[in-house]
Amino acid sequence: MTLLISTLAAIISTVVWYVNPKARQLKCGILLWLYWGASLMWLGDAIFEYAELKSAYFTPAAADMLNDTFLGLSVVILALIIWVVYMLITDPLGTLKSELFFKQEKNEVNKKNLKETN
Repeated sequence: MTLLISTLAAIISTVVWYVNPKARQLKCGILLWLYWGASLMWLGDAIFEYAELKSAYFTPAAADMLNDTFLGLSVVILALIIWVVYMLITDPLGTLKSELFFKQEKNEVNKKNLKETN
């Protein structure tokens, strides 16, 4: 399940990045590389697990599938968190910077107006 979930996330993020120019501007390439890296990691894990279990690899217990699903979703969410933090740090559209300066300018105008009224 981990391989399936991470590969599905990698494919979806790659398609979004390729089709949407805004996604490229928002650095979705970082996200797709994180997902493809996780997919390669889980592929290596699957190969070694198959070498150990042989045909039993294809008949996992329900508890194992549930644990793998939670782990796969955790990897997807962790990659999203890393991407959001990267977006906040780099601020490619300048949104955070403009909001901070707008609030600072607004506070200065309010202080100036308050002084004029006194």
